[in-house]
Amino acid sequence: MSTQTARRPADILVVDDNPGDVRLTVEALRDGEMQNSLHTARDGAEAIAFLRRKGKYGDAPRPDLILLDLDMPRMGGLQVLAEIKKDAALRDIPVVKLTGSQEIEYIVKTYNLHANCYVTKPIDLEQFITMVKSITNFWLTIVNRQRRTAN
Repeated sequence: MSTQTARRPADILVVDDNPGDVRLTVEALRDGEMQNSLHTARDGAEAIAFLRRKGKYGDAPRPDLILLDLDMPRMGGLQVLAEIKKDAALRDIPVVKLTGSQEIEYIVKTYNLHANCYVTKPIDLEQFITMVKSITNFWLTIVNRQRRTAN
């Protein structure tokens, strides 16, 4: 079976408290070859509610990929990552830490919590868009993994 016939639109959860970065990420993802379903959470607590289908997120889909910022209000990215990776129903979702921080301490903590990768956001707009497209292309088309449709 070819890759084209096997692919379905992916559900991507973007977790970031910076509206500008969310907008750029969403625009970069919408500009791709395939229309994916994009979902956003403004902070870590909202992301966990989405992932666990709590409250207004009762019908939320299970994401195929999570793009997660580091510093956010209410619940930071490291805390969200720890919650995801300790939950058997969520831990196999690829989590990409997409952040402005290049501090070694955060990089080490992120990988110790089993993030799939740590990517520093470029300042340049074109580089940012290229990076987001590369991340999603890698995790949603190149990596051979079975995407689950439900918990």
